[in-house]
Amino acid sequence: MKNILLVLLFVSSNLYAFCGFYVAKADAKLFNQASKVVMVRHDNKTVISMMNDYQGDLKDFAVVIPVPSVLKKDQIHIGDKATIEHLDSYTAPRLVEYFDRNPCQQVYRRTMEMSSAPTAQLGRAKGKASAKSLGVTVEAEYTVGEYDIVILSAKESKGLETWLTQNGYKIPDQAQKALKPYIKSGMKFFVAKVNIKEQNKTGLSYLNPLQVAFESNKFMLPIRLGTINAKGDQDIIIYILTKDGRVESSNYRTVKFPSNIELPEYVQNDFAQFYKDTFSAQVKKEGGQSIFTEYFWDMGWCDPCAADPLSNEELKSLGVFWLDDKKNYPIQPNPGTIMPRRMPQQAQPVKVTRLHARYNNKTFPQDIVFKETQDQQNFQSRYIIHHPWKGKVSECNAAKAYFDQLELRKENWAQNLANLTRWDINDIRKKVDLKPKEKKSEKKKSWWQKIWG
Repeated sequence: MKNILLVLLFVSSNLYAFCGFYVAKADAKLFNQASKVVMVRHDNKTVISMMNDYQGDLKDFAVVIPVPSVLKKDQIHIGDKATIEHLDSYTAPRLVEYFDRNPCQQVYRRTMEMSSAPTAQLGRAKGKASAKSLGVTVEAEYTVGEYDIVILSAKESKGLETWLTQNGYKIPDQAQKALKPYIKSGMKFFVAKVNIKEQNKTGLSYLNPLQVAFESNKFMLPIRLGTINAKGDQDIIIYILTKDGRVESSNYRTVKFPSNIELPEYVQNDFAQFYKDTFSAQVKKEGGQSIFTEYFWDMGWCDPCAADPLSNEELKSLGVFWLDDKKNYPIQPNPGTIMPRRMPQQAQPVKVTRLHARYNNKTFPQDIVFKETQDQQNFQSRYIIHHPWKGKVSECNAAKAYFDQLELRKENWAQNLANLTRWDINDIRKKVDLKPKEKKSEKKKSWWQKIWG
């Protein structure tokens, strides 16, 4: 059984233009029990959507979220799981394929067109009496969808921990220490647990996402409470929707994930394992203390698309509140105007940044603080496979040169794969039909050569 206690404010050279044919993606489902959080941010306004996965009995599920103020009932909403999964698919790392042309045919270079998309009711009397003696104030109580929600303020962490325990919230050891900084900074606590009767009415086998909207000058994601009951490293994937630029952390190193790398053809059959192992290798390389950018793009288009961009209705449901403002949209060109290649004819005033981190309470001792940059350079974690030409060397003079070059390319693909994943290079060479490289034997040196090199 797993008791969940989350805190989300809670908690190679570029040889090819973007294009190719999309064939596989590495979505959040690859990472067991990965937390998924959508943040919409502009000025001081924030909307957060939280995917609440759980294991065990629903009555043991609880979410504790530090918030800057007492939330009104209409600041809390139940979201749609499908919309968040759509956003996950749209931004997921992807594999694309190209097909080698026939070297025996005179082929004129063609430019590929852009791939775009339309492109429990709490014991009131007992709870309040107990709360007062513990220095806890129940600021508000609501039932929203399948959740019973209370908004709390507290004077000290021990009293808050005691109140939560007395009222049936199963919280882990050391919660008191983790709660203390939030109490000291004057934050309130949004506490939710499942109303079993209301959840049964939904007929769903999962919990709907919780959404909260608030105003705060702080652009951050509190994660410290979420580390105290973890049995090891945790993955978190954060999708941030903004109006202007790419988002990165201001208190942790943010790096772009390796991208635009050519891989052996067989990776197509196990892209999921490739990406999991590559991510683990990159985390280790960064000492477990970095956040990775996996995607940044305008929401109006994609190239290539792992899924269609989200519709205006889906974006609004996630909290994008500025879409109806006409001044956000660029002036449209006159009919017949030639648009720049691979640029959308109607850019959306919404940018999406996908960040991925693996962390624990030692590697990430602080909450994540964000900043929106002025960077608008498109980026995606993208990997490339080439399907070799299936002809014969005897077909033309150019065929021999092609196959000679293909052997060198295969070796390069094998090296790329080994470097990214730390897989054994000779195992990779066997799978791509390359002979293992023999180690050169060193000629035995005389004793004086060992002295003077």
